[in-house]
Amino acid sequence: MLKKQIANILTFTRIVLSIPLLIVKTFSLPFYILYLLCGFTDMIDGTIARKTHSESSFGQKLDSIADFIFIVVCLIKIVPCIKLDVFFGVWILIIALIKIGNVLIGYAKQQKIILLHTILNKITGFVLFVFPLTIPFIKLSYTIFACCLLATVAAIYEGCCIITKKF
Repeated sequence: MLKKQIANILTFTRIVLSIPLLIVKTFSLPFYILYLLCGFTDMIDGTIARKTHSESSFGQKLDSIADFIFIVVCLIKIVPCIKLDVFFGVWILIIALIKIGNVLIGYAKQQKIILLHTILNKITGFVLFVFPLTIPFIKLSYTIFACCLLATVAAIYEGCCIITKKF
């Protein structure tokens, strides 16, 4: 029975590990250790669920909640530490509005919250995960531009999938 719960335990672990990220110094060794552990749990929980045939609606919702918490914590910690041009701030706000619009359209069409795990959303998630690791090595404006462009395409594609019910 425990074998069937491993994926959900890993997902819940991401939630638990996200909380200390709020306390440790951004871009410190403890920050990167916690950050990488959260990312690792995100990468393997779905694979383990599929391998153990323990996929569930609850697990998908828990994964989305864990992702949301991790992303919010990372935004709280990372955004104040980087100099973000107004242009990029507005672009990120537009992406957020598209994503919120996708949720609202999905709810209006299906009477439930739809959070799609499209391949573009997964690639965007990976690129956004790698982003803080690139800060010391790549010019910030290049990585932010790439992240925003990819996130925009992914959000628009997600919206198209929701509107055409291709999920």
